[in-house]
Amino acid sequence: MHDQSHWPADHPAVSSPKIGVLIVNLGTPEATDYWSMRRYLKEFLSDPRVIEVWRPLWWLILNGIILTTRPKASGEAYNAIWNKELDESPLKTITRAQATKLGAGLEGVHGGIIVDWAMRYGKPPIAEGLEKLKSQGCERILLFPLYPQYSAATTATVNDKAFDALHEMRWQPTLRIVPPYHDEPAYIDALAATITSHLDSLSWKPEMLLASFHGLPREYLEKGDPYHCHCQKTGRLLREALGRDETNFMTVFQSRFGKAEWLQPYTAETIENLGRSGVKNLAVVTPGFAADCVETLEEIAMQGKEQFCSNGGENFTLIPCLNDSEVSVSMLQDIATRELQGWI
Repeated sequence: MHDQSHWPADHPAVSSPKIGVLIVNLGTPEATDYWSMRRYLKEFLSDPRVIEVWRPLWWLILNGIILTTRPKASGEAYNAIWNKELDESPLKTITRAQATKLGAGLEGVHGGIIVDWAMRYGKPPIAEGLEKLKSQGCERILLFPLYPQYSAATTATVNDKAFDALHEMRWQPTLRIVPPYHDEPAYIDALAATITSHLDSLSWKPEMLLASFHGLPREYLEKGDPYHCHCQKTGRLLREALGRDETNFMTVFQSRFGKAEWLQPYTAETIENLGRSGVKNLAVVTPGFAADCVETLEEIAMQGKEQFCSNGGENFTLIPCLNDSEVSVSMLQDIATRELQGWI
């Protein structure tokens, strides 16, 4: 508490010091129409952390081709999974719920903790989230990027944006950043529990379980990005936790964009090949996504199922992300509480 007894009468109001936690996910368009999608894609694909191409060349490709043709197709994909009731993407719905439940959990640990949420691209922006926490008296803020596996294209760009926001503040809050949690026992256990519960609810048993992570250009790995290694370790730990082996568990990479080589094996090709090879029952889990989104609900649950069944497969299921489930919120709370030590 600030001792205000000796302050002059005209001293500006100062809130009692609190601790903030800002969880951050990738982002979402505000609507599925052409211009909303275009604005979102432009912000996302203009990030030099995401697309490491010579900027003048990429500007021509982005503005001359991609932003002319891609918004319509992306809008159709989002429209297929859109939360019509709240008129927002599932990612926004789930991230908000994660923040609310995490805040309620941390309230029992320390009454002075305020939890909020933001998106790296789209709304609400990171700068707004930090300013909002600061205006509520948060002098110390824990930034929690919801990316279990670190990449310069994900975690690093969240950090960049946060420090850009601090650069504009006269009175900066103290900032901590949650490290990657790709091998956290609580994270692996939460994934294993979610997978086991979902598979137990099925009337059939998958012959193969794919752990599908978002892809990256292979060039990023060669430049030193640890993302591929983090994904492989998560896959191995998860396979061991489930008691599976390499004959019925594979780590694959989805969402390839452009013609360059990306991390392999590719999810789409693997799904098609499994169908052609005689596999009839397939389950896919997406451990790198903290919340279900267009890449899981449309790309995997819809496109992936079509790819599998049209190539001979019969039963296909997408295992839900951790989302705002009890095991997910408990895991987030465990990690946040550890990273807040010394502050609480």
